[in-house]
Amino acid sequence: MYTGKHAQLRPLQPAFIMASTGEAVTYRELDARTNRLAHLFRSRGLQRLDHYSIFMENNSRYLEACGAGERSGLYYTCVNSYLTASELAYILTNSQSRILITSKAKLDVAREALKECPKVELCIVADGDGESDRIVGFEQATSGLPKTPISDECIGTAMLYSSGTTGRPKGILRPLPEQPPVQNLPIFDFLHKLWHYREGMIYLSPAPLYHSAPQAAVNLTIRAGGTVIIMESFDPEKYLELVQRWGVTHTQLVPTMFSRMLKLPEDVRKRYDLSSLDIAIHAAAPCPAAVKDDIIRWWGPIIHEYYGATEGLGFTACNSEEWLAHRGTVGRVLLGDLHILDENMQPCPVSTPGTVWFKTATPFEYFNDPGKTQEARSPDGSMSTVGDVGYVDDDGFLYLTDRATFMIISGGVNIYPQECENLLITHPKIADAAVFGVPNPDLGEEVKAVVQPMPGVSPGQELADELIAFCSRSLSRQKVPRSIDFEAELPRLPTGKLYKRLLRDRYWGNKTSRIV
Repeated sequence: MYTGKHAQLRPLQPAFIMASTGEAVTYRELDARTNRLAHLFRSRGLQRLDHYSIFMENNSRYLEACGAGERSGLYYTCVNSYLTASELAYILTNSQSRILITSKAKLDVAREALKECPKVELCIVADGDGESDRIVGFEQATSGLPKTPISDECIGTAMLYSSGTTGRPKGILRPLPEQPPVQNLPIFDFLHKLWHYREGMIYLSPAPLYHSAPQAAVNLTIRAGGTVIIMESFDPEKYLELVQRWGVTHTQLVPTMFSRMLKLPEDVRKRYDLSSLDIAIHAAAPCPAAVKDDIIRWWGPIIHEYYGATEGLGFTACNSEEWLAHRGTVGRVLLGDLHILDENMQPCPVSTPGTVWFKTATPFEYFNDPGKTQEARSPDGSMSTVGDVGYVDDDGFLYLTDRATFMIISGGVNIYPQECENLLITHPKIADAAVFGVPNPDLGEEVKAVVQPMPGVSPGQELADELIAFCSRSLSRQKVPRSIDFEAELPRLPTGKLYKRLLRDRYWGNKTSRIV
């Protein structure tokens, strides 16, 4: 969120506007705020390549929390604002964060997490007052600091978290060259062109700012001199009203948002003028073909779909015209260098599923986890995989048929089931547990648990309710199963490995999970 030249070229133009309150922060003010915070980082001893974290809901202080790191050479981790204290504490410790920026709304969770994080030196309450030497208010901490740039400005970037088969989140670390912040990282130059960003654009951000896609999109809008409209939370009619009110030109959504807008009464949908929209990008989760068709009929040929991951940052694309001509695919492979390989790293025949390998748009590694990094790379180091399984047809279109790690994507949120399985198995009434995604018409997928009760324990709704409540006490809400089924014995291989696919396939039948 580097303001750069735009603080001088357009000082009074809003850099962003909060959707619900109309609060506007100009380029001049955002520049001053990020500079003061950058000075605070230096005064606390943070130098290039050090780490800090942000744990907040969407609010008017989020962009400066990111922007200060981007102009002082730091890695900043935007943490899912729904995590529990123990989940937050793990990421703070794993990321080696020295400072945590939070909000009044999240302070209780942050305060609890800090008890487990002695190496977090300072907690800044972005929109509130302090209460100790360790937990301070933003205004108090930055009072009197210069609003001009630090003397050693250098580019920083986000280190966001993904996960793996163990369910533990992993930091995605990208190289950070020694260069001034005015010089963009190559991945953002690539995305700027791919997403058709331009000076003066108006971008509507309906998603949580801790997600990788909104992070990139908002960042690029600010660097382009545009204005961002930030929704505190998504509401389908409010979204349409904002497009009309602000003359929105660009936006990015997940398929669930499309689905919820389509469920509005027809007279409500027709009430709003969407003609200002030039491009709407969607990704992150499977989009049912019927939903995609209906959105194209409503919005016209402005829909662009991308497939990628936090690690890969997108390598296929499909616009709405391609979709109409070739319904049912992820999209044509745009960047080449994508390969479908078998277990022996040999190319799979056309239309034969295999692991999806690709040359990333930018190099990455899993932070402090060389084993996981090596696992995600080909033997010669030239390609990476995030465990997706799919195939390419004769026309060069990619289909996704499975996820090797059984990652669940519910409403655009990545959920890794191992953590929930590990928790369920600790319940005294449960002998074994499997967690996976099952179809949900609104969210794409929802979390399902299938459990094996201990001998003498009767299955039923009473036990299911007890287990859901048990999970809710330890997991953030998106990870908690929506429903629980029971089996006398879960299928395991002779090696002891849970054969989860046999369970999962009962709920999916012949369906495949496709990003369209």
